Amino acid sequence: MLKKTFPALLTACLLSACITSPTGRSQLVFMPDTQIDQMGLQAFDNLKKQKPVSTNSQYNQVASCIAGAITRETGGNWEVVVFEDASPNAFALPGNKIGVHTGMLTLVDNQDQLAAVIGHEIGHVLAKHSNERASQEMAVSSGMGIIQAVSAPQTVLGQTALGMLGVGAQYGILMPYSRVHESEADMIGVDLMAKAGFDPRQSVGLWQKMEQASQGKQPIEFMSTHPSHATRIQDLEKRMPQAMGLFQQAQAQGKQPRCN
Repeated sequence: MLKKTFPALLTACLLSACITSPTGRSQLVFMPDTQIDQMGLQAFDNLKKQKPVSTNSQYNQVASCIAGAITRETGGNWEVVVFEDASPNAFALPGNKIGVHTGMLTLVDNQDQLAAVIGHEIGHVLAKHSNERASQEMAVSSGMGIIQAVSAPQTVLGQTALGMLGVGAQYGILMPYSRVHESEADMIGVDLMAKAGFDPRQSVGLWQKMEQASQGKQPIEFMSTHPSHATRIQDLEKRMPQAMGLFQQAQAQGKQPRCN
């Protein structure tokens, strides 16, 4: 009976599941946000058990200060954790969780570049990219077990579920965000950092540094789910007039973060 009724229920969900992202893109999203948030909370708890948390007071202060300034623009209570990990990375998960690697803190030159990273990651959450990918997966495979799988990250299904949340391939997960999601998060992130009073021009500087750090190891764009660094820089430069307008408004309102 379930096999007969589930396709009909799924079709009904799909017909009412189109929403619009913050950039105006049409999305297929039909999983309850509460379930996606619970997956994010579980994943974050697992990460805190698996990875050492930094006790460096300066790192924690800087990350919390920058994330706090940005999340005041989005609302909600966000938890920020700095992980002892030399890889230059950061992530945000549904349920308002932000993780920053010590390797990212040592890579960036200033607070504005780190704001670009954190704004980008928060952009993924605001745009419901995790829900979108989970909804697409369920629509294709009817994989109801995905929801519970995040509690067993050592399994293949668990890794797939974590990948949908955007935790990233550095944890053994092979499902990075798509190029569309990455580009969209770039645009949302640069606007967010500007609204919070961080200089959006430093987002370009960030990706120039990331390009240098990759030392030519990044795969060519059509073989990767991520845009090339050059493409990201070009797209950010196109967005810059709008972001600079937001930055100037923030400065006029007295938003001048001092997190260094």
